[in-house]
Amino acid sequence: MKTLADAFHHTLQDVYYAEHALTKALPKVIAKVSSADLKAALKQHLTETKAQIAVLDDVFAEIGEEASGEKCDAIDGLIKECDGVMADASGIARQAAVIGCCQAIEHYEIARYGTLREWAKALGHTRAHDLLTQVLDQEKKANHTLTHLAVTGINKA
Repeated sequence: MKTLADAFHHTLQDVYYAEHALTKALPKVIAKVSSADLKAALKQHLTETKAQIAVLDDVFAEIGEEASGEKCDAIDGLIKECDGVMADASGIARQAAVIGCCQAIEHYEIARYGTLREWAKALGHTRAHDLLTQVLDQEKKANHTLTHLAVTGINKA
């Protein structure tokens, strides 16, 4: 990478890969949690994640690039950590630990989308900036939902 445009394209590929990886990982997590509220929140976010892939397709088109992903070791590691937690924990500890893992993933996505949004603005990609802002807001909302579930019920149990 030699330019901001290169970094933008590379990071866009990174989140594209990450969102696709999450569409494969989230159903496994949903199957392992017992909290109805957590299950519903994760199902909702899976639906959003699939829609976010379509938004990313639009961002790629907006910058004149073909949509493609590039392996992201960070998301692979976060998903692997969640898999390990689900294997090792049970009961309410599993619910709390899954929330923690999912929030780590959300925080990663918030960081990436926040960066991409600002780079899009700097590069003059106004529509891409707006689209990435929408996704960033969804990721922040998902994180807030997880926090709410944790502090109002799961952590208390």
